[in-house]
Amino acid sequence: MTETTSTRSLPLDEVQAALREKKFDGWLFYDHHHRDPLAYRILSLDPGMHVTRRWFYFIPAEGEPRKLVHRIEAGRLDTLPGTKTVYSSWQELEARLEALTAGATKIAMQYSPRNAIMYVSMVDAGTVELVRSLGRQDKQIVSSADLVSRFEAVLTDEQIATHYAAQQKIDAILVAAWQEIASRVRGGATHPLARGTQGFAGGTHEFQMVEFLSEAMRREGLVWEHGPNVSAGPNSADSHYEPTPASSKPIRSSDFVLIDLWARLDRPGSCYYDITWTGVVGREPTAKEQAIFETVRNARDAAIEAVKDAFAAQRPIAGWQADDAARAVIREAGYADWFTHRTGHNIGNELHGNGANLDNLETHDERLILPQTCFSVEPGLYFPGEFGVRSEVDIIARPGRAEVTGRVQTELVRI
Repeated sequence: MTETTSTRSLPLDEVQAALREKKFDGWLFYDHHHRDPLAYRILSLDPGMHVTRRWFYFIPAEGEPRKLVHRIEAGRLDTLPGTKTVYSSWQELEARLEALTAGATKIAMQYSPRNAIMYVSMVDAGTVELVRSLGRQDKQIVSSADLVSRFEAVLTDEQIATHYAAQQKIDAILVAAWQEIASRVRGGATHPLARGTQGFAGGTHEFQMVEFLSEAMRREGLVWEHGPNVSAGPNSADSHYEPTPASSKPIRSSDFVLIDLWARLDRPGSCYYDITWTGVVGREPTAKEQAIFETVRNARDAAIEAVKDAFAAQRPIAGWQADDAARAVIREAGYADWFTHRTGHNIGNELHGNGANLDNLETHDERLILPQTCFSVEPGLYFPGEFGVRSEVDIIARPGRAEVTGRVQTELVRI
């Protein structure tokens, strides 16, 4: 049973051109019970549709796409172009999946060898085994990681404009937060952005400053995931610390403080802005704090320069290479054991997007940093029981250039 639909809901010409460029025979999408959210976004499918049976969608490098759906959910892919075939039994599924991929031997799927890039490893091992075995000649399954980056992480000019709009708002809110901490610690008047929050003479608490930041961002029309984060003293040595009303630590004179905040405009498709700064309250930094900050700052700047130089020279650069640039500075300074996370992550409409991460620690990220993508650069050093420093900026990469999008911290803030 076969029928043809003509509705276009994805940039098919661009996808097929990308497949030919990479010398892939096709891209096979597969899902069951919404196990692959990437497929729904890339194919512009309704993420809320009711899916209880397996479906496959094959985009060949040349020619018309092909669909395979269960008879009781035969309309699930009707918004996509291509011919449709249906099945009921597992025997039908395997036979028709073989026909679906006939002539293709090098097929991209949401798969990563050895799960190296787990962010795209959405297809289970059994399905990969099945596709490999189809036909008289075994098929080679290759990772769709670079394709996912191209069709998930690349931003439009309008999306990039929303990133800069969020940047202006958040940079101003961060300045207000430092001023508010200073006012509260000294027992003075609170900052105008503190309307609706409570100041405390002689100091404040981490969670109270989280409330301050949250209220300020809400007034500016921003939305965000969990957080933001304000960490004082030893809590700043926990790179994923989040204060709660029960755990919140006081912020007093002489404390070391880290602020990490992120948000985007409250509109569809908008791009996040994500930064981290550090400072000291009512004193000058200690020799160790200053040395650690300078090391982190220099590592951050080394990664920035590596990306800028590559784009200026129109030379490809992968995420792991930018991570190596930052990590080398920290290793040379003798602090490698205290840098426990990747250097940066892709940023888009989701805070942690599906493009290349700056990572050669947690993963060996071979995905290329593509033009029209956004990502963070945020090396950090963390000393449990003492303090931690992270310095985070965002970069927008464009054809022939890459640029930091907001204010860049060059010295520890004196609060």
